[in-house]
Amino acid sequence: MRSKKAKGLFLMVITMVVGFCLVSPPYDAWGAKKKPVSLVIATATTGGTYYPMGVGMASLWTVRLVKKHGLQVQAITSAGSGENVNMLRGKEVDLAILQGLFGKMAWNGIGIYKGKPYKDLRTITMLWPNVEHFVIVADKVKTGTVVDIKGLRFSIGRAGSGTERSGLTIMEGLGLSRNDVKAEYLGYFESAKAMKDKRIDGANLCAGPPVAAVTDIFATPGMKAVILEFTDEQLKQINEKTAYPGFRYVIPAGTYPGQTKPVRSIAQPNFLAVRADIDDRLVYLMTKTLFENPDYLKNVHKMGAFITLENALSGLPAPLHPGAYRYYKEKGLTIPDHLVPK
Repeated sequence: MRSKKAKGLFLMVITMVVGFCLVSPPYDAWGAKKKPVSLVIATATTGGTYYPMGVGMASLWTVRLVKKHGLQVQAITSAGSGENVNMLRGKEVDLAILQGLFGKMAWNGIGIYKGKPYKDLRTITMLWPNVEHFVIVADKVKTGTVVDIKGLRFSIGRAGSGTERSGLTIMEGLGLSRNDVKAEYLGYFESAKAMKDKRIDGANLCAGPPVAAVTDIFATPGMKAVILEFTDEQLKQINEKTAYPGFRYVIPAGTYPGQTKPVRSIAQPNFLAVRADIDDRLVYLMTKTLFENPDYLKNVHKMGAFITLENALSGLPAPLHPGAYRYYKEKGLTIPDHLVPK
């Protein structure tokens, strides 16, 4: 009796297993055996654009790819581009959002990476412009341009962050250094709170507009603040004297509460970086998913509108990952020689 029951149970289990395999084959569209994979993308502090967009991308990839391809992606906070490069190099994360400045310095071994190039850096796509927001209290304005930060109690960003480095690079291009301000090293919302509490006069809050921390400052009753502008000559100086890959960006009027006039700022590209050793198949699938779900990231943040095939290759500082390269070739994009995987 027991033997018959055991035999019946065995046949039932075999039938279920075979049925499961017929419904869900263990091979994906590439002919590769499916294995659960978990990747990590590094973003930055909350209050900017990197974090919500990084979370949005991780969510999109997981939702679209976990069932069929076993891929899950987790977004983590960080100090920003500087720490992100270090984590990529140390294989602590698999992907990261980086400023173009950091990608350019790391790939070429210049600036803070002089003599230490990171040649395992690969790119997937340009994301959105990283717009400079040098915000100060209104009663400290003199010229209305970025040089007004001189002598102020000013937050230049967390130590080691992309915000700190890009800010110092811009200051260097204009003949200034951290010694020309009373420097504080605060995150975005920490900086906003310190300005509202009148502990500092201003802060460097670069990100894709609208920046949550800047909105917080401008929306505070009784708080009068200004986003400083850059002249054409200042932009030229910065680009000629430093590695900063800058271009003109006008912040439209009405981007922030009470902002009645456009602001002539500058920006650099943000891009999606990945380690060279990440599987080609996975990077292909992630690239494809980004561009085949255009509304997903637009709903996360307005900067999601910049993630298009037309913008994908703009300003990338290092070669494409082979997985991304394959997708762009399929879509008929012309790939510049310096972006072709070696």
